[in-house]
Amino acid sequence: MSDTRRIKIFDTTLRDGEQSPGCSMNLREKMEVAQALVELGVDVIEAGFPIASPGDFESVREIAGAVRGATICGLARCNNADIDRAWEALKLAQQPRIHVFLATSAIHREFKLKMTREEIVERAIAGVKRAVGYCDDVEFSPEDAARTERDFLCQVVEAAITAGATTVNIPDTVGYATPQDYGSVIALLKNRVPNIDKAVISTHCHNDLGLAVANSLAAVENGAGQIECTINGIGERAGNASLEEVVMAMRVRQDFYNCTTGIHTERLVPTSRLLSSITGLQVQRNKAIVGRNAFAHEAGIHQDGMLKERSTYEIMRPEDVGFQKTDLVLGKHSGRAALADRAKALGYQLTGEQLQAVFDDFKKLADKKKDIYDGDIIALIEQRIHGSDQAEWSLVSYEVATGSGHRPRAKLTLRRGGQEHTAEVSDGDGPIDAVFLATEKLTGIKLKCVDYQVRSATLGHDALGEVNLSVEHGGQTFRGRGISTDTVEATVHAILSAANRIAVTAK
Repeated sequence: MSDTRRIKIFDTTLRDGEQSPGCSMNLREKMEVAQALVELGVDVIEAGFPIASPGDFESVREIAGAVRGATICGLARCNNADIDRAWEALKLAQQPRIHVFLATSAIHREFKLKMTREEIVERAIAGVKRAVGYCDDVEFSPEDAARTERDFLCQVVEAAITAGATTVNIPDTVGYATPQDYGSVIALLKNRVPNIDKAVISTHCHNDLGLAVANSLAAVENGAGQIECTINGIGERAGNASLEEVVMAMRVRQDFYNCTTGIHTERLVPTSRLLSSITGLQVQRNKAIVGRNAFAHEAGIHQDGMLKERSTYEIMRPEDVGFQKTDLVLGKHSGRAALADRAKALGYQLTGEQLQAVFDDFKKLADKKKDIYDGDIIALIEQRIHGSDQAEWSLVSYEVATGSGHRPRAKLTLRRGGQEHTAEVSDGDGPIDAVFLATEKLTGIKLKCVDYQVRSATLGHDALGEVNLSVEHGGQTFRGRGISTDTVEATVHAILSAANRIAVTAK
C-alpha cells in the first residue's frame, strides 16, 4: 500500500455557503463561524468575495486580521479590480490566498463572456500573474470545468500553473458530473498536464444531482489533494459537498481511500449546530453524520444487534463526530459549575458573562419543567450567544386571546431605551398574526413573514419550543429565533429578534 496522503479541506461556508438563500450572516456571525472552522481544523477558509460588496470586503478583512490557524482565502474574478480588492482585504492575513476564477466551458464562453479560447487563456494567465504579484499562494479555478472540452481544460490548467498558480481547482459548477466522469477528468489532468506536479488539484462540487460528495471522493481516488466543501452542505441551489460527509467517508474507509485530513471530527456536530443556529437552517433528521437520527436505532433487529455488538449496525461511534454518549439530566438544584461543565462537553466555550446569562435562563426554565436535557441546554445557550446583535426592543409582557367565534387579540409591552411601550390589537387571522401586527405598531417596522417553523428542542410535552422565522423588510430577508416552553412566547421572541436585526441594519 502506498503512503497515506494528506487531503486539504478548503471550507467555503462563508463564501459559497453564504450565497444560499436565507444564509446571509453579519460580521459577528462570520467571525464566530471562522473561529469554529479553525477549531475544527480546516486548512483553508474562503472568507468571502471582497469586491462583491462593502460588507463582504469588511468581513474578509476582519477575518484576515484576527483569525489565525488556517489559510484565509478571498475570491476574485480574473480582472485587476477584483484581484486588487481581494489583496486589500487579505493583506493582514498570516497565511493569505487569492482565489481567481474564469469560466472556460463553451456555453459560458459564448453566452456569458463572449470570449474566444485564446482570450480566455490570456485572461487566465494575466489574472494569475497579478495575484502572484501579491502573494505566493494563488488558486485558479476554470469555472464550469466539468462541462469544458477536455483538451482546452488541460491547456488552461497548464497555462495557469506556468503563470504561478499553486492550486488548480476543477469546479463542477452546476452539479452536472457523475463520479466516473468527474474522476476521469482528474485522472486526465494528472496524466496530460506536464506541470501538474507543481500544483495541488482541488475539487469544488455542487449537489444538483445529489452527487457532490461522491464526485469529490472520486476525485480523491484519482489524485486530487484538496476538497472544497461547506458545513451541512449549504450553498447555491442544492448546495455544495458536505464537509462532514467527505471527511468521515475518508476516515471510516481509510482502508479504501488511504487518506487523512486535519479535521478534529469530534467538533463536527458542534460546528454543524453553530451554523444551523446562526442561519436558521436546520439539518434534516436523517442527514448523514450530523442529523439527529444519524445514530438512532428503532428497528428491533437493529436494537438487538446493537446490544450484542455495537459494530453490527454502527460503522463509527457517535462520540467520534461530537454527539454525547449520555444525555445528562439537570434540575433546579444543579449549580453553575454543573451547567458550565455540561456546556463545555456540548462544545460551547462560554465567557463568564454568557455563562451567568445562560444560568439565569436555566434557573427560570428549571422552575417550569422537572428535568432539563442536553437539547434544552443547547437551545438556551444558542438563544443567548446567537441572538440579535443589539436588543433595540425587549419583551416586557404579552397577552394573547383567541377562540372560536372571537377575533384574536394581542397586547404587547416592549421596552426600548429604558421606557416601556404598549400596544393592543384585535385583528389578524390568528394569535400569531395579531402578535406580528402589535409588533409592527410598536416598532414602526413593517414585517412580512415568509417562513415560520416550530420544533421541539427535546422530547416530552414540557419540551422547549424553538421558533425560527424569516421576514421581509425593504427588499431584504431577516431571520428571527426564539425559545420558550410556551410556543407563543417563543414566537414573540423570534419576531422581536428579526425586528431588532432590522433596527440595527437601519442605523
